[in-house]
Amino acid sequence: MTAHPIRIGTAGWGIPKLSAPAFPPDGPHLARTARVMPMTEVNSSFYRPHKPDTWARWAASTPPGFRFAVKLPKAISHQARLADANAALDRFLAEAGHLGDRFGPLLVQLPPSLRLDTAVADAFFTALRARFAGDVVCEPRHASWFGEAGEALLTAHRVARVAADPAPVPAAAEPGGWDGLRYWRLHGSPVMYRSAYEPAVLDALAERFRAEAAARPVWCVFDNTADFHAVDDALAMLDRLGDAALRPSG
Repeated sequence: MTAHPIRIGTAGWGIPKLSAPAFPPDGPHLARTARVMPMTEVNSSFYRPHKPDTWARWAASTPPGFRFAVKLPKAISHQARLADANAALDRFLAEAGHLGDRFGPLLVQLPPSLRLDTAVADAFFTALRARFAGDVVCEPRHASWFGEAGEALLTAHRVARVAADPAPVPAAAEPGGWDGLRYWRLHGSPVMYRSAYEPAVLDALAERFRAEAAARPVWCVFDNTADFHAVDDALAMLDRLGDAALRPSG
């Protein structure tokens, strides 16, 4: 194992039919996924709220070492655009908090049109940090977030900036912000959400993850789900990493 864990997973936990032999045959998809991969990313929370019982049921379906990365609702990130979001944050965290110790990073994905307003962003992350002590990662997509002001703001609030592929601006291809963890979101390239990753790309990423994990935890989420490549790419990455990747504990 490397000095810090490397967690590989997918957006969601659907198991394509052709990938099914890599998973246990019995049980719901989440429970089967959690016996092969150490994490998943909940994207459905972006679109709609889930009942506390749903979050609790998901947590109970997974082994102790499993973690859920959880996407912030679009009502906060895209509709409110981070402003005056305290009540919505309270509701969301009260619901998702039923994951208990399975709650991994909180993902704040921002709309491409959202320019950095340091006053609004600072107020939002201050409010978030008053309510949530866990890891936070941010995926900004407007170029204004990738300068010194954006880096300083994210670092001050202990927020890691996502490394995204495809990158909406060149700087988005590399991680940034707080240096305490690394988080990759791989959406598929060249065709976003649809393309599988070439073996040479996965080879290079595996080496990068090993190097990064010498100093901090590494998370990688395959989001190229539209044509069912995410699961196979995640499994291929786990194979490449071998003992360097964290595995489910049971």
